[in-house]
Amino acid sequence: MAYLPYLLFIKPIFGTTLTLLIILALTRNFLYPQLYANLPPTLLSLITFVPLAIYFFFHTIFKSSAALPPGPLSIPIFGNWFQVGNDLNHCLLASMAQKYGPVFLLKLGSKNLTVVSDPELATQVLHTQGVEFGSRPRNVVFDIFTGNGQDMVFTVYGEHWRKMRRIMTLPFFTNKVVHQYSNMWEEEMEMVVNDLKKDEKVKTKGIVIRKRLQLMLYNIMYRMMFDAKFESQEDPLFIEATKFNSERSRLAQSFEYNYGDFIPLLRPFLRGYLNKCRDLQLRRLAFFNKYYVEKRREIMAANGEKHKISCAIDHIIDAQMKGEISEENVLYIVENINVAAIETTLWSMEWAIAELVNHPAIQHKIRQEISHVLKGEPVTESNLHELPYLQATVKETLRLHTPIPLLVPHMNLGEAKLGGFTIPKESKVIVNAWWLANNPKWWKNPEEFRPERFLEEERDTDAVAGGKVDFRYLPFGMGRRSCPGIILALPILGLIIAKLVTNFEMKTPLGTDKIDVSGKGGQFSLHIANHSTVAFSPIMV
Repeated sequence: MAYLPYLLFIKPIFGTTLTLLIILALTRNFLYPQLYANLPPTLLSLITFVPLAIYFFFHTIFKSSAALPPGPLSIPIFGNWFQVGNDLNHCLLASMAQKYGPVFLLKLGSKNLTVVSDPELATQVLHTQGVEFGSRPRNVVFDIFTGNGQDMVFTVYGEHWRKMRRIMTLPFFTNKVVHQYSNMWEEEMEMVVNDLKKDEKVKTKGIVIRKRLQLMLYNIMYRMMFDAKFESQEDPLFIEATKFNSERSRLAQSFEYNYGDFIPLLRPFLRGYLNKCRDLQLRRLAFFNKYYVEKRREIMAANGEKHKISCAIDHIIDAQMKGEISEENVLYIVENINVAAIETTLWSMEWAIAELVNHPAIQHKIRQEISHVLKGEPVTESNLHELPYLQATVKETLRLHTPIPLLVPHMNLGEAKLGGFTIPKESKVIVNAWWLANNPKWWKNPEEFRPERFLEEERDTDAVAGGKVDFRYLPFGMGRRSCPGIILALPILGLIIAKLVTNFEMKTPLGTDKIDVSGKGGQFSLHIANHSTVAFSPIMV
């Protein structure tokens, strides 16, 4: 287009001037009202509507000239905020995809949000153009909780991310680590089974199982990370750790602060919220440092050259002492593990147990498979691969209840192309993984909890983050920024389901027909809305 260079030249000047005019127009009733009161009605209407008309005219030209993705018409300053609100959940975005197409653009105040809801386009974002879309967008709250990207999950794509990923992978996310710690996992799970068997009340009245599973998962991860564990749910350090992490999740996952993140003009109204986040993070990092990181430093210093690395934090501190990362990076790795590794796995356990309670026939099939295949031998990490129906149950849980339904957002540092459209630089790009896995266009009766699908029509679909990936099914993402925790989450989920099903019939408490499996979403998360009370009736061998 001949006028395109001209438009690109005037756009910044035009945008700034027009924004000021629009602010004056929108605030005319409370900004110098005496000035507006003396103006003729015709002139007053022109002041109000002409800037808006000019905006919409040029907005249309700019949008068409740049071949931007389709989307709802945005208004000055606020963009599409009035249309979509703060609650940008996966279901809302799925309904918008049905109207605007597999890739669409929302203008959220000063920020662009590109939503991808198609397997082919997801392939482009996560794999083919993985470098272009490999960065992470900034967020006023996550900047606080990650020290402006000093962690691994939310840092900008580049050398720092590669270094952090390498340092975290070796002590946490390898097959060697899984084999090294699997006996410990099973030990912690057996303690859960024994506790449930000893408590007579759980047979009829039931128990909020999340609480006991939370202790189990914290002990698994803290033994791997710090060579430390909690004695019980009443352990003061356990209470403190879970309180800190719960509050962090609540503040970070809330939609309440979106308006100030999207619209800088409104950010002063977030001051109190952001101060809460800063105060929590200071106390939380001090807690991790005092009771865990510094204790390991003292042990390493006392042993000197004779010290043998015996847990993940030893390896990470060693990398810091060699100058590869900073002391702050060490703490933010601890922060990532506390949230990303523990909370998401716990959510999936809750979903799996709730669905199994509501589907006793599936419990029976898992129990039969274990009995038939293992012939009385216990389920262990090393024989999980022999139990396809159990594995299908884990896959179905992650499909129907994708724990991170929009994955962790991506960002393109420079202008990029996607599906024939131009994606403006520094756009927040999200892949609606939940919709990819629950769209009736690609899945048979997706609303049903039916593990058999992964043994029948979907038998070639697997939960992987690399290699041969089905881009309709991405519970852990894919490519460079995929979740490395897949190597821990899948066997831990499989093992705990097997241990519970082989030892108990899981039922609703007396007087209850079904467990509520409705979900509650956050910025990135999807977890069960109401923690399940489950009755565990021991199976007599």
